[in-house]
Amino acid sequence: MTTFIIRRLFWTIPVILLVILLTFMMMRQIEGNPFRQSERAVPEAVQRNLERKFNLDKPWYLQYAYYVKGVATYDLGPSLVIRGRTVNDIVEEHFPVSIELGLYAFLFALVTGVPLGMLAALKHNSALDYGAMFFSNVGHAVPSFLVATLLIYFFALQWGDVTGLPTSGWSSWEHKILPSIALGLGPMALFARLVRGTMLETLQQDYVRTARAKGLRYRRVVGLHVLRNSLIPVVTAAGPLLGFIITGSFIIELIFNVPGIGQYFVTAVNARDYSVVMGLTVLLAVIVIVANLVVDVLYGILDPRTRDART
Repeated sequence: MTTFIIRRLFWTIPVILLVILLTFMMMRQIEGNPFRQSERAVPEAVQRNLERKFNLDKPWYLQYAYYVKGVATYDLGPSLVIRGRTVNDIVEEHFPVSIELGLYAFLFALVTGVPLGMLAALKHNSALDYGAMFFSNVGHAVPSFLVATLLIYFFALQWGDVTGLPTSGWSSWEHKILPSIALGLGPMALFARLVRGTMLETLQQDYVRTARAKGLRYRRVVGLHVLRNSLIPVVTAAGPLLGFIITGSFIIELIFNVPGIGQYFVTAVNARDYSVVMGLTVLLAVIVIVANLVVDVLYGILDPRTRDART
């Protein structure tokens, strides 16, 4: 397992370099100038000085090399549009909020989706099973921005006097409930469907019948054998899903006015703020890579048969 982890860590280096290169080349295709965002033209002398200061007058491969060096030393560069701020400042101030929102949404999806799938599998073809699957299918089909809009409508306009849940900001625990639910409803539905399908298949396995024939209690069989094997596909999907939740919260942040990096990312794309776009993209790619690595480790713990094959 240790050899596998070290090998995966080394493999992350070319992946990150490729992400930087692709993002760098795409940003070069965007027309416009980050220093000319107002109607007043920038003098040519000032324009040349700015390009020289930010290495924009260099060939593209030298710009790429400079940026890779900056990433290696955790120097993501200054913002080309926001005066007096660096990408490091934006990340350190606002990215923890996005991570917090993603973790709350992921925890909501895990805590509600796994038990819902278990109950649906254990009560197969019952009203509980049909109701749980209907709820999960709706949650999987409805986009997060529509869920957010409905939550604001009902909890702010219809039931605001009863619930008292705020729909804007991130200053208290009440502010974090609705954004977490809106972002975590889709993954919750996916977890419920995965657990239900895997448990139904596992309950039909011979080793489960053997354990029951030996006289083991049904709860012990379900908890020790069925549930553990049923969590393997959940863990497999959890890594990319966690990365998706953290990196896909931009719309939810805008709707609920959450002070994360979503608003900076969208603004940076529109303003052609190359350093902010590239810095946030690289950071999000690293999160997805780390999440997949953690999933591989947990997969080996849950299913020891895969350890030899993976190391």
